[in-house]
Amino acid sequence: MRLISRVSLLLFAFGSFARAELPPLIPREVLFGNPERVQPKISPDGKRLAWLAPDKNNVLQVWMKTVGGSDDKVMTADKKRGIRQYLWAPSSRMLLYLQDADGDENFHVYGVDIASGAVRDYTPWQGVRAGVLDVSPRKPDTLLATVNLRDKKAFDVYRIDLANGTTALDTQNPGDVGNWVADANLAVRGAEVVTPDGGTELRVRANAKAPWKTLLKAGPEENVGIDGFNGDGGGIYLETSIGADTARLIEKNLKTGAEREIARDDEVDVGGGFVHPVKRSIIAVSFVRGRGEWRVIDPAFRDDFDGLRKLSEGDFAVVNSDDAVDNLLVAFTQDRGPVKYFAWNRKDKKGTFLFTVQPKLEGLALAEMKPVTIAARDGLRLHGYLTLPVGVAPKGLPLVLVVHGGPWARDLWGYNSWVQWLANRGYAVLQINFRGSTGFGKKFLHAGDRQWGKTMHDDLLDGVAWAVKEGYADARRVAVFGGSYGGYSALAGAAFTPDTFRCAVDIVGPSNLFTLLKTIPPYWATMRALFDTRVGNPEDPKDVELLKQASPLFSADKIKIPMLIGQGANDPRVKPAESEQIVAAIEKNGGRVTYVLYSDEGHGFQRPENRMDFNARAEEFLAAELGGRAEKLAGERVAGSTAQVKVVGKKSAAGSKR
Repeated sequence: MRLISRVSLLLFAFGSFARAELPPLIPREVLFGNPERVQPKISPDGKRLAWLAPDKNNVLQVWMKTVGGSDDKVMTADKKRGIRQYLWAPSSRMLLYLQDADGDENFHVYGVDIASGAVRDYTPWQGVRAGVLDVSPRKPDTLLATVNLRDKKAFDVYRIDLANGTTALDTQNPGDVGNWVADANLAVRGAEVVTPDGGTELRVRANAKAPWKTLLKAGPEENVGIDGFNGDGGGIYLETSIGADTARLIEKNLKTGAEREIARDDEVDVGGGFVHPVKRSIIAVSFVRGRGEWRVIDPAFRDDFDGLRKLSEGDFAVVNSDDAVDNLLVAFTQDRGPVKYFAWNRKDKKGTFLFTVQPKLEGLALAEMKPVTIAARDGLRLHGYLTLPVGVAPKGLPLVLVVHGGPWARDLWGYNSWVQWLANRGYAVLQINFRGSTGFGKKFLHAGDRQWGKTMHDDLLDGVAWAVKEGYADARRVAVFGGSYGGYSALAGAAFTPDTFRCAVDIVGPSNLFTLLKTIPPYWATMRALFDTRVGNPEDPKDVELLKQASPLFSADKIKIPMLIGQGANDPRVKPAESEQIVAAIEKNGGRVTYVLYSDEGHGFQRPENRMDFNARAEEFLAAELGGRAEKLAGERVAGSTAQVKVVGKKSAAGSKR
């Protein structure tokens, strides 16, 4: 609370908001700084607990301690970017983690020995992307990694000995496999392929030396995939929409072909699952409408899930367990507070609080996120979330439309730092799962095919119109804000429908679909047909006009609203040229834009200094255009940020003095 009182001296307000009505501004450091602790994982033997936390230099590292002890110890020494991905080796004697260089996404797989602290780079090749495919308690010193060493366009599977670091090619990619699946014995026996028409082919083999056979082929209108093999390897878990609209979970016997339905829902696709780490049996499956729910498959765990539902407020997920599945680690998500982690002991049927990710959020006046359903202009049902600021009447508010990335992803209920930040500054916040979003069945997903800038964009406009009609939003003060596809939507809003929006904020959004598709990472080649089917094929003459109309760059002369654009210099997905060419076009046409480039970032801003820097600029930009509140940015940039700023046209708050 002392921090809040200090920062209030640095605030300035715009528009008609009375400070007495809105709660105190939450400092950006609290909202966008590093978590105090996050991602706990218990070791397979149940003896140790690991988690991510900042070190003395505020860089996220992997930490560890003995369960029940106080011997906290930092295990890694990343210098700058911080670690976000890690896991226990099945032996419990090593922690594995992934890291890239300044956001280039060429990840290396590292291991740190918990006894000696020695660190080994298991994939030391430069300019190569590696990932963890699988580990198994049946092979405690073995790691299967996917690496595009032999061919930058395709990932082969390598078998790595964690004890001595030796690496051997295990399974070579024939050139079209986009995803590999191993069984519990770490035999690579499943493969997913995007077919030339944008459909899916699933391949399996009886063992690591047997020939591959096609298990099934499905057209581009279906959603199918492999979730894994069962414990004895004789069956395979599949998600499939064949014969229904929504994807259900089934188990298919590989010898007889018999199928057993495990879980389904007629409204939404099957979501995440909790799988036994040793038996590889399905324990529980989740489904998400507005809020998440669990369906217990294994009766032995029914009492545990009943107990977990009573343990805390919010929606929960089992994030980790020991091999014996005696101890579960559970994350509880709520909309008006930080994520909380608990340990659940199955023998005692008792939960123990571990920690809160961002304890400084506790007790603050955060805003409720309400699930909403909106009818699109063609009658399609759109699911989304509305968050209204605390302390002011929910009428005629400035609105920020926050658009999710992907676009083959979705918004979820729960704490969202962007949403709470904007609501705290006085804005109504609307999130829409537009057509093309995942989780709502194949018809809804594929209703977005080849609809970038068209009906996908119309859904966002229909959401804004709904918020205005219901009286929540002032139609004269609406902004569009997003990253990746959400950034594209911000550009599209400015270029295609500038009368709807007062201003736009784009983070790493593509402006020209021709150059986007031409410069995608080489390792996306195996799923290129998916882009051709769902977005458009730039090599097909029939699609040229479609892609041109959907590219904001070719309508840049219509951009008349001010824009703020953020970009990572090392982004391998949406190259800096995507931002730079639209900035140049806006400048040529006499428009207004502030462009911020971060030299040590990729697809999004990972370092907290850069996150806070860009959001400070966005905050001032929105306040100047919509009339919300802002916490002033002291100096030219946040200390430690690598921001390089270009201001085009009349200076806005986001670019002033910089």
